[in-house]
Amino acid sequence: MSDPYGLRRVVRPRGALPQQAEVLDPRLPLGPDELAIDVEHLNIDAASFRQLAQECGGDPDRIGARVSEIVAARGKMQNPVTGSGGMLIGRVAEVGASHPARGELKRGDRVATLVSLTLTPLVLDEISAVHPRAERLDVRGRAVLFSTGLWAPLPADLPEPTALAVLDVCGAPAWVARLVQGGQRVLVLGAGKSGSLACAQAHKNGAHVTALDYRRETAERLVSDGLADAWLASDATRPLDTYAQTRGQFDLVVNCASVPGTEMASILSAREGGEVLFFSMATSFTAAALGAEGIGKDVRLTMGNGYARGHARLALDLVRESPALQRIFAARVG
Repeated sequence: MSDPYGLRRVVRPRGALPQQAEVLDPRLPLGPDELAIDVEHLNIDAASFRQLAQECGGDPDRIGARVSEIVAARGKMQNPVTGSGGMLIGRVAEVGASHPARGELKRGDRVATLVSLTLTPLVLDEISAVHPRAERLDVRGRAVLFSTGLWAPLPADLPEPTALAVLDVCGAPAWVARLVQGGQRVLVLGAGKSGSLACAQAHKNGAHVTALDYRRETAERLVSDGLADAWLASDATRPLDTYAQTRGQFDLVVNCASVPGTEMASILSAREGGEVLFFSMATSFTAAALGAEGIGKDVRLTMGNGYARGHARLALDLVRESPALQRIFAARVG
């Protein structure tokens, strides 16, 4: 029978969708509308990897052991602290007879998943390496995609680590492309992977872009590379310090910070009647909604969905056409 959302793999609580479930069963026989992937790499989302690194004292071996422990207990990679996951790269192992990609994919094809590891049934047999700077793990395992699970073929013209990192955050520039209009003043909090793509897309749309990061050199580099027009160095977990620099003048604030507690810096930095796009797994909706209410700030709060139609192609093309982005991602994942 058709099971597009993978409900049969939910162990507990019964009736939950896989993302909300505490435990999945990744070892069930492959269903007719499922796709099996031999997993080679996991890309852990920035907020989750930062938390794991802090918990494990930055020790790669301990980080790998902790990821193995989580996957063994939950049947998926969902950080119990941040609630977030990441995505993976692997080779097609088997395509169910009723899977939508039956006529498109064949055994051995290399693909990246575009759905979160928090809903992807996963077994890990081995973690051979942990790359903290790239937030990537080299692994051997098996994952299952449901018929609704999004995937993309690996591009042949970009280095694999770069493609993996771009696809992990490809929703960010797609949402920026939707929201940004020429002439707007846009502030991007966080100059990492998603932040650099957000800056590049906003700049491409004709906005005046300011990059903000707690590391001056990181924000400044986006300006020197032509991806932003101005930079600020500020700790966004200190909202009043950040507000002292931004002065609440921005039409759109894009939050790509990988640490919690940056909601109010984002809201204070937006103009009255402006908009804040939260594209960070460290965001607390409660803190954002009640915080805006508490200071009487009339701003639109948008939670960025990791999926937007055409997001993978848009992000990859953005990197293809920008040598600066290629250098940034190569340095980040090398």
